[in-house]
Amino acid sequence: MFNFLRKIFIKNCDDVQNPKVREAHGILASVGGIIINLILFAFKIIVGILTFSMSIIADAVNNLTDFFSCIVNLIGFKVASKPADKDHPYGHERIEYIAGLIISFVIVVAAVLLFVTSTESLINQKKDTAITIYSFIVLGVAIVVKIMLGLFYRSIGKKINSISLKAAMQDSINDAILSTVVLCAQLIQFYMPDLWFMDASVSLVMSLLILPAGFKMVKDTISPLIGLAPKVDDVEKIKSGIKNIPGVLGVHDMMFHSYGPTKVYLTIHIEVDGRLNLFEAHNICDSVEEYLRVKHGIEGTVHIDPLDVTSQDYIDMCKYVKNILKDINPALSFHDLRKVDVYIKPRIFFEMEIKEGVKINKSEVAKIVREKLNKKYPNYDVVILFDDNYIG
Repeated sequence: MFNFLRKIFIKNCDDVQNPKVREAHGILASVGGIIINLILFAFKIIVGILTFSMSIIADAVNNLTDFFSCIVNLIGFKVASKPADKDHPYGHERIEYIAGLIISFVIVVAAVLLFVTSTESLINQKKDTAITIYSFIVLGVAIVVKIMLGLFYRSIGKKINSISLKAAMQDSINDAILSTVVLCAQLIQFYMPDLWFMDASVSLVMSLLILPAGFKMVKDTISPLIGLAPKVDDVEKIKSGIKNIPGVLGVHDMMFHSYGPTKVYLTIHIEVDGRLNLFEAHNICDSVEEYLRVKHGIEGTVHIDPLDVTSQDYIDMCKYVKNILKDINPALSFHDLRKVDVYIKPRIFFEMEIKEGVKINKSEVAKIVREKLNKKYPNYDVVILFDDNYIG
């Protein structure tokens, strides 16, 4: 059904990397949410006022916050789709994260207000709730509609990889759970009027359940703004693909920069045969950049590290350094090793990597490696650099 709606309202709906198509998906989801939440709010607030039910009124207010959240989402998608300009050369897609953050804060505020209102009702022992059959009908319909809306958000959110729609999906599921519990409390109180505290107690419990989910959504939307590391599996997949390109001997120093769901930039170092001429090496760079653009939708900038792969001296030196690091800690590796003779005293350069999650004293390791290399190559200064994990 959701794909049917996409095909009706969105032209070329499967081209989700196209900013305009992405915008159309966001607008469709946001407009749908605006209409549904406004209708649910109207019916719930009327029934809540007529029955003096604090939990139904709170549920109605929650739908009103969802209504405003959808408006924020709609504005976010419209602004995020704006093309790059002089002041924002990387586009405006991060505004979508800000929209998701606002929605998350709205959820937290709604949960806090629900907690306060419920607590006051219990303290003041409000017993004026007058439950009717209309309460059950409205809540039952609201549960089904909210579940459907959540699935709608989930479907579109997965298609366009939208943080804000994922937050909206979680909010809709929370609303369905809240309405379900409110409905159960209303049924119990309808048949057992002496349990006057059910209405407020259930609202209090639900506010405590929604609050952690709200804080989690705040965290999930802040992380991309700060700089979220890509998934390890994605990084390895990109690495593997680049290594399969003819002429590429190694890959390292991958630095990802995200400016939105479809605006990802990558700077990367590749190792090539140092005997290649400049044109040949440049052609390999072009192949890597084309691979990143076509296969992953990433704009890449490639740096070349030449290797002296035919020199037996170089091969022996690599083997020696590899054995040194293996003896110290198997989590250590190196790349970009070269000898440079243009300085007053010749130098041996290489960069060292530490496996993710392993704690090692860098200065101590560097000292040991220098001492061992100086014994074998006394005429060279040893320069060691450590790679930082810039995949965020």
